[in-house]
Amino acid sequence: MLSAAAVSREQPMNAVDYRGQTTLITGASAGIGAEFARQIAARGSHVILVARRRERLDELAAELTAAHGVQAAVIPLDLSRPGAGQMLAEEVARRDLTVTSVVNNAGFGTFGPFHTEDPQRLREEISVDVAGVVDISRAFIEPLRTSGTGVLINVASMAAYFPSPNMAVYAAAKAFVLSFTEALWRESLDTGLRVLALSPGATSTEFFDVIGTDSADGGTRRQSPQEVVTTALRTLDRRTPPPSVISGRLNRVMASLGRAVTRRRAVLLMGSMTAAR
Repeated sequence: MLSAAAVSREQPMNAVDYRGQTTLITGASAGIGAEFARQIAARGSHVILVARRRERLDELAAELTAAHGVQAAVIPLDLSRPGAGQMLAEEVARRDLTVTSVVNNAGFGTFGPFHTEDPQRLREEISVDVAGVVDISRAFIEPLRTSGTGVLINVASMAAYFPSPNMAVYAAAKAFVLSFTEALWRESLDTGLRVLALSPGATSTEFFDVIGTDSADGGTRRQSPQEVVTTALRTLDRRTPPPSVISGRLNRVMASLGRAVTRRRAVLLMGSMTAAR
């Protein structure tokens, strides 16, 4: 619970002004990351696009520059590599760029019983979904706090709210991202930096192609990347932005129901929803 002093520091804010900012976006080659790049560039921010697939990043950079007149830098990088945040910071400094906002969107999931999963793939999943978020946040948060005009968005998931059989590592990783980001929100209250954990539900992206099944969507309607990103940016434009937001009314209802039942029932429910179909 916030102390009275902390609450008093949570002053109303104006909508985020992205004009002249530079936003670093990971996982920008497709899906939610590419949509973040499009919507933030449309608001006037220069962008730094980070992902493994250079060709896609180059295409998106050209699109954004032509459409919005912003600068779009491309940094191809495998974020499963140790020290990815420091590598990014060094490359940004080498190019004489100043990052004022960060969107940690890169991530992927695995699907199947834990005892059958490839150990190396699980290590990569944790490296990208957990270690990469921490490393990149730490590499850039000091200049973000100093600037005090931008945002730090870490993409979690509806899976963060439920232990998820057949997606045990992914759900646990996203629960970490949610908790970690909400803590940074509190630490940043008096800096002007807006911190947000964004939790999409099932979204129409390449996520399901990567994990190799549609079962992970639980049979729910998939949102579009546009809906998810619009939710995040509108949330940050509020007078007093919250530490986290769930995208989609049905997803918010499901999260509320999850808190109303026992942990046993929640795990059993998720097990039935994520069972292979």
